[in-house]
Amino acid sequence: MKLSGVMPALVTPFDQDGNIDFDAFEKHLTNLRAAGVSGWVPCGSSGEYNFMSDEEREEVLKFVKDFAVEGETLIAGTNAPHTKGVIANTAKAKELGYDAVLLATPFYTKPTDAELLNHFKTVLDAVDVNLVLYSYPDKDGIEISYDVLDGLADHPRVIGIKESSGSLQRAIGIATRYENRIQLVSGSDDIALDFMLWGAESWICGPANCMGKAVCDLDRTYKAGDLDKAKKQMATLYKAMNILESGKFVQKLKYGCELQGTPVGECRAPLGPLTEAEKADFRAAMEPILNW
Repeated sequence: MKLSGVMPALVTPFDQDGNIDFDAFEKHLTNLRAAGVSGWVPCGSSGEYNFMSDEEREEVLKFVKDFAVEGETLIAGTNAPHTKGVIANTAKAKELGYDAVLLATPFYTKPTDAELLNHFKTVLDAVDVNLVLYSYPDKDGIEISYDVLDGLADHPRVIGIKESSGSLQRAIGIATRYENRIQLVSGSDDIALDFMLWGAESWICGPANCMGKAVCDLDRTYKAGDLDKAKKQMATLYKAMNILESGKFVQKLKYGCELQGTPVGECRAPLGPLTEAEKADFRAAMEPILNW
């Protein structure tokens, strides 16, 4: 399974009562398709999956699957704090029509390398799906180490790793150590162009929610071989990307959707709204992106 292009790590729209707003969701997805995304990644961290019930997560996965058309990649976020939960979520995603899942380390538990390797292998043994690993140590507390990757690199259904450490050294290490074995997937948005230079052909991208046209254009520009133009585009994107990485990531994604005319509501508590100063800073950084 070859991963390519920009696949938004989708936000989940909520209405004023805090329920999933599927009308807003459809408008949001339609806008992203027009921007040129290559697929969909629902129920990841940008989608507030950890604030949703199992029933709500299933509803979101089904909705996105039903919206998708032939040729669009589908990757379901199926994370849980324990292996049994991940297997149940992954089996449900498979039943709904997802052939690939995105899995971070189980949150809160901080397993050892041996435990983590056993966790991923147990999931793979239980459900016949392709696996994209998700390394995000700032959020999950541990990194998917090279020892763990070494133990998974030759598994035919471990197809890639979304690397969100923010470390270019890690990206280079993965690209060179696992060439033609594990696909490097861009997940460190403010250095996405660097990932492309080191072989990342796909980008699971939270910022695509609110800057879809711009990030898809960057991806196309780089693949067309125009590095000078790609550098200028990355420079334009960089400030907004950097502000996103400074905190309140999902709140800013959702505010960015409002700025581009496809509001998706607020985040669920305990995540609170942005301050007026935070909105002003992000709005200023988004201005050239909104006018892309």
